[in-house]
Amino acid sequence: MKRNNGAPFRVVTGHGAFVMPFFRKVRFLSLKMSEAEVMETCVTKQAIALRVRAVIAFKVGNDTESIVNAGQRFLSDQAQMAVLTGRIFSGHLRSIVGSMTVEDIITERQKLATEVLDGSVVEMAKIGLTIDALQIQSIDDMELGYIAAMAAPHNAAIQREAQIAQARADQAAAEAAQESQRRQAEFARKTSVVQAQYKAEIDKAQAEAAQAGPLAEATAQREVINARTELAQRAAELREQQLVAEVVKPAEADAKKVRILARADAESMEVQAAAAASNNRVALDRLIIEQLPQIVKEAAHGLSGANVNIVNGADGLGEMAAGLVGQGLAILDSVKRGIADTSEPKNDDPPREQITP
Repeated sequence: MKRNNGAPFRVVTGHGAFVMPFFRKVRFLSLKMSEAEVMETCVTKQAIALRVRAVIAFKVGNDTESIVNAGQRFLSDQAQMAVLTGRIFSGHLRSIVGSMTVEDIITERQKLATEVLDGSVVEMAKIGLTIDALQIQSIDDMELGYIAAMAAPHNAAIQREAQIAQARADQAAAEAAQESQRRQAEFARKTSVVQAQYKAEIDKAQAEAAQAGPLAEATAQREVINARTELAQRAAELREQQLVAEVVKPAEADAKKVRILARADAESMEVQAAAAASNNRVALDRLIIEQLPQIVKEAAHGLSGANVNIVNGADGLGEMAAGLVGQGLAILDSVKRGIADTSEPKNDDPPREQITP
């Protein structure tokens, strides 16, 4: 029974199928990538024989029609796919090379592959195969020398360019070497200058260090002397303060005490003298007062023998008595003044010592 557009078998892809044993037969057709190698001697348009080697990558098409076409031809012997593919490409390769010159084939190898591939597509599709790639691997003139002669001018030009490039490279290398030498010389000069400066700085530092020892020692001694001097001054100041506290202040206190005591004694003597004088006057006044009646009495007694006329009677007697008393008081004042004059110091007396605190 024919299926799938008149195919003598059923095509199943992508899944399984149930098969009844003894009634149906199962066969498998590989859809994987395969290779076919072609090595063919071809004659160019210039009648020059070239040996071309190419590799073709192909596989069975994924559509049902391609699988049916390939299955009908290669199902029983799938190795024949590579053989048939090689023969197909060999024919198209001879045809395309015969229409091209050696120069075109050498310089436009991809054009050759494309034309061979395009010419074989239809035939490969008829047998259910698709071409993935065609690679021209090598082309040679079988030691005829044409390709070498053709390449000679280019080789000469290339060699000439290579020599020029080599000469330029040598010149650049020489210039680089000269530049390197110049830089090395400049570096050596700068290095020597730096070393000289460095040595000078080291010598200077060593000289300063050599001088710094005695200078530092003298400075240290001077600082020690200054410190000792300052310590001595502070000790002297402390001793002076101590002497003031222990000697001067007590002496001043004693002197002040003496002055205060002397002044107190003087003031006490003055007070005592004033008290004594006051006491004498009080005693004298008391004595006079005590004697005043007697004085009045004596005065009255003296008047008793006199002829006194009392004109105003009692009033006249009173006036006379008052006169006698007034005379007695006058006598008392005279006596008191006399006593006071005798008690006051005279101007020629020596002055008393003034003691100031």
